[in-house]
Amino acid sequence: MTRINDVRHLMISTGINKGLNDYETLKYSEELDKLINKYQLLTSPSPHRS
Repeated sequence: MTRINDVRHLMISTGINKGLNDYETLKYSEELDKLINKYQLLTSPSPHRS
């Protein structure tokens, strides 16, 4: 969860300073999406788990 917050802060800061369409902002946005998806997979109940 710490990494998610770190990347979120980097994305927001970069977006403010460089713009929302800047390559670096978009890179952080994509990384954040991947981290959130991974977190949700790890924390959601699975019908296959006992």
